[in-house]
Amino acid sequence: MDGQSAEAVTAYERHLRSERGRSEHTIRAYLGDLRHLLEFLEDDCGVTSLGEVRLADLRSWLARQAQSGAARSTVARRAASARGFLGWARRTGRIPADPSLRLASPSRSSRLPEVLKPAQATALLDVAAVASDDEDPMHLRNRAALELLYASGIRVGELTALDVDDVDLAAGVARVMGKGEKERTVPFGGPAREAVEAWLVRGRPQVATPASGPALLLGRRGRRADPRQVRGALHELLRHVPDAPDLGPHGLRHSAATHLLEGGADLRLVQELLGHASLATTQIYTHVSVDRLKQSYRQAHPRA
Repeated sequence: MDGQSAEAVTAYERHLRSERGRSEHTIRAYLGDLRHLLEFLEDDCGVTSLGEVRLADLRSWLARQAQSGAARSTVARRAASARGFLGWARRTGRIPADPSLRLASPSRSSRLPEVLKPAQATALLDVAAVASDDEDPMHLRNRAALELLYASGIRVGELTALDVDDVDLAAGVARVMGKGEKERTVPFGGPAREAVEAWLVRGRPQVATPASGPALLLGRRGRRADPRQVRGALHELLRHVPDAPDLGPHGLRHSAATHLLEGGADLRLVQELLGHASLATTQIYTHVSVDRLKQSYRQAHPRA
């Protein structure tokens, strides 16, 4: 593509970061989608500038991905990335018209990943607690991380971004910075409080350095822990839970939300806890077990 297209992508990156407040993870995903699109337009369609892009080109791009076996969610996200970029390019005068206005994309699948059963979640956290008995700082950290993830349903990126002052042990709440730089307060219970306190008193001081700053969770070298470390710890501990699915941190978030709803929590409260802007997202993201629905039906319906 020409230099104008490259400049537009760079300017769009600045727009996402400074004006839209998108996370680094989201920005990387969007930019990767756009590079994929621009390469396709140039190599397969002979398009060398943004002003030449047609709706048919965009549809061919999505069709190629679907034919190659890309997940519906991936195709849908890439379509959204193209619409966002080209709409912005039109508003900023970089292209005369937006060719993506009529670009449709497959609906995202509502299929949910596997979740832990409540007993499996309890077993996982028991395994983490037993592992931390050796006072290894990383085992103490892992226990605190998993207890917080399951207790609050926060995202793993939100967890690793927490600073020490973001957690109020006395009140049992954490201040979380979510997507779009939106701050929310999430509660957690006694087991998570105990695990975090043990980490702060007996684990963190063992690895903290002057360069650690205010980060709540640290790696063995004293740097802020990253999501990969939490993910690795979760995979390792799940190996010791019989019949448990091999979930990542997002699966633990699913599990927390599911167990809250199955326990009778209000859907809007779960929405607030998870930091969803739309209730529809929460409805897709969580589900109530068929067994609970059947039980409620038998109890409430006169013809059950």
